[in-house]
Amino acid sequence: MHPYIQLAHQTIKHYLATGDILSDLPADLPPEAGQRKAGVFVSLHQRKTHDLRGCIGTISPCYKSITQEIIHNALSAAFRDPRFDPLQPEELAGLEINVDVLSEPESIDGRGGLDPKQYGVIVSMSDGRGGVLLPDLPGVDTVDRQLQIACQKAGIDYQSEYFAIERFTVVRY
Repeated sequence: MHPYIQLAHQTIKHYLATGDILSDLPADLPPEAGQRKAGVFVSLHQRKTHDLRGCIGTISPCYKSITQEIIHNALSAAFRDPRFDPLQPEELAGLEINVDVLSEPESIDGRGGLDPKQYGVIVSMSDGRGGVLLPDLPGVDTVDRQLQIACQKAGIDYQSEYFAIERFTVVRY
């Protein structure tokens, strides 16, 4: 198990047992984890069905390190994703956890610079509405589908509203 996955798992397990945020970090975390800042998404899936159980992330870093982003986003994915009830202790063993570390988003002109297998997408409006979709998701095989889903998440009318587009890559663990 990659140290980032182990960190997310230990964070959730510790919180379920104590109600506290993990402070004893795994010894095998890569040095960059405590030194570098990046946006991070933590996704939880039910191992048997592959159904989403929680996914929360940050596009830009909100904390001082990747380690802190993983800890906070793992807790949010497990206990604060508004689409799901908070995770129960008996569910932990049946979870598959993914951690995606994001590159810095870059603005693009139009859809030509997108590839849903390679790039995640951020759509936004000047009024503050915005949506994010990670790359290489099952069933998202076209740029149009990727943008439709991101716009739907943001409450943007894909057909009639102009929206800004940014793309990013991820390293998925």
